[in-house]
Amino acid sequence: MTPTLSVLDLSPIPEGASAGDALRNSLDLARHAEALGYTRYWMAEHHNMPGLACCATAVALAHIAAGTSTIRIGSGGIMLPNHAPLIVAEQFGSLAALHPGRVDLGLGRAPGTDQRTAWAIRRTMGGGDVDDFPRDVMELMAYFRPVQPDQPVQATPAAGQDVPVWILGSSTYGAQLAAHLGLPYGHASHFAPGQLMEAIEIYRARFRPSARLDRPYVMVGANVTAAPTDEEARFLFSSAQQSTLNLRRGRPGRLPPPVENFEATLGPSERAVIHHTFARAIVGGPEQVRRAVATFIAETGADELMATGNIFDHGLRKRSFTILAEAVRAQDRAAAAE
Repeated sequence: MTPTLSVLDLSPIPEGASAGDALRNSLDLARHAEALGYTRYWMAEHHNMPGLACCATAVALAHIAAGTSTIRIGSGGIMLPNHAPLIVAEQFGSLAALHPGRVDLGLGRAPGTDQRTAWAIRRTMGGGDVDDFPRDVMELMAYFRPVQPDQPVQATPAAGQDVPVWILGSSTYGAQLAAHLGLPYGHASHFAPGQLMEAIEIYRARFRPSARLDRPYVMVGANVTAAPTDEEARFLFSSAQQSTLNLRRGRPGRLPPPVENFEATLGPSERAVIHHTFARAIVGGPEQVRRAVATFIAETGADELMATGNIFDHGLRKRSFTILAEAVRAQDRAAAAE
């Protein structure tokens, strides 16, 4: 089973670079992914993280969409508790009006930041309750329907636009909601793999066909660091490992350069954090990547693999996505030959 292949970009800002550099690199990577045949290029909403340039997600996506022509662009995801559904509909309706047939809207219920920043976004902690999320999703989806004669509030130009909505999650909650609404489901296994298999099982078992989707559709996330050799890949991967530990220590910063034998410098608790967070990471040379992707897809039965990878050097980051695409094509050829 060969998955659809897509990209999740957090627009990482390497040490010594600026947010503008990161966003320009994102466009360059999107063009590269488009040429390689990737299906989607999504960006994720995060706030108060000095190492990521993707906080104004709709604005960043407009930059990507204007510089590409065929790859689908979308959010992986918009953190709906941070926004009024009407505003999200207007933003993504505008993207769809400019780039018809190319826009996806992935929704999550986490704030994508710490509690103090969440308050700064909302100016109140009264909103954004877990119980509000299903209602807000329904309200948002309603704005994309054709306008009714007696409809008092319209989301121009969202009304009537074809913008597929996805439910994203890192636990079983999102899987249950996606199944109930008959929507595609994406699991954040690139950083929270613990409940992956349980969430997928619940989603498929409880899925109710809808006008939008007649069967379950599962996307899984994976950190992918690919290089010509396993050793180089592990070296490059140390940037993402350092960044994750810095965040857990309360010292978020820009993406650090890779270091040799990084895990050997860690204590047991730090090593446990790394191993848990990156339990589904795919790190290695072409053959290791090919085998790891095949195993991951066989275990999950996923329809789509959304790869992310925060590699310090932009050129090597592009190379990693090239190796991944070639590895998946090689797996496809091997399967066809059997």
